[in-house]
Amino acid sequence: MILVLRALGVGDLVTAVPAVRALRAAYPSRELALAAPAGLGPLVDLVGGVDRLVDTSGLDRSVRVGSAPQVAVNLHGRGPQSHRLLAATRPGRLLAFADPDGDHVDGPQWADDEHEVDRWCRLLSWYGIPADRADLGLRRPAPAGLPAGVTVLHPGSKVPAKRWPAERFAALARALTDQGHRVLLTGSADERALAARVAEAAGLGSDAVLAGRTDLGTLAALVADARLVVSGDTGVAHLATGYGTASVVLFGPVPPARWGPPPDRPRHRVLWAGEGDWPRWDGVGSHPTMAALRLDEVLAAVAEVERVVRVSGAVAA
Repeated sequence: MILVLRALGVGDLVTAVPAVRALRAAYPSRELALAAPAGLGPLVDLVGGVDRLVDTSGLDRSVRVGSAPQVAVNLHGRGPQSHRLLAATRPGRLLAFADPDGDHVDGPQWADDEHEVDRWCRLLSWYGIPADRADLGLRRPAPAGLPAGVTVLHPGSKVPAKRWPAERFAALARALTDQGHRVLLTGSADERALAARVAEAAGLGSDAVLAGRTDLGTLAALVADARLVVSGDTGVAHLATGYGTASVVLFGPVPPARWGPPPDRPRHRVLWAGEGDWPRWDGVGSHPTMAALRLDEVLAAVAEVERVVRVSGAVAA
């Protein structure tokens, strides 16, 4: 068995897709078990190549896999806690970044400023396992009975600092509706009130609010067939990358160089105002780098990616 640790969220799993597939290719006859939260199950199925999902949320509980894995792979972090969690399963071999505090001196050195996709590809490459950083595509989900061709706005984020102000999302929803977009608002159950507030301010009906009403598989189906996705730096943005759905992603305070879509894909446009000096953030509301992003900038980025989609469609035809 090959045991892979990635006990994190949606975006974390999608950025690890090239590494997971590289491990599948390197060990084609071995069972591949992924230690990740059970709620990611629908998305794990869309990644492909994973034989078993081991419910693991965070690093505070042991990973229960039965017999010792032949190889354990730390795609979770730099250690030492994640290293020790995997070492406790008594693997024949541990593939991980070097960390003497985690009793693991093998492996490459960690780099803080590395893109998350490149990080795990480089780790595997160090151990002689080639990984293709461009292999980010996800399987098409089964139809979920949702409308196709909609524009998905995702105003929430687990990290409040990474949220674009709700009133600007509302203004964006109004502007896009006036342009002929059918706007739907997504989010978790905890973000339903936020999405409802945006919908009300935008003049949209309650049927436009899908936050808290979709599981991960349904959300993936919605994004896969969407016209456009606009969100902050959160999981739905990575789903748009995985399906090649046109997207505008609003970054701050974390730079897109670490979590953004591949820069060579013009269907995905990144906006970031993080460079330069900013006032000290008081910890309330959006981070200043998010608040600095203007509505007209976002609308211009939407127009740009839509033009790219039209041109690429005309060329394909």
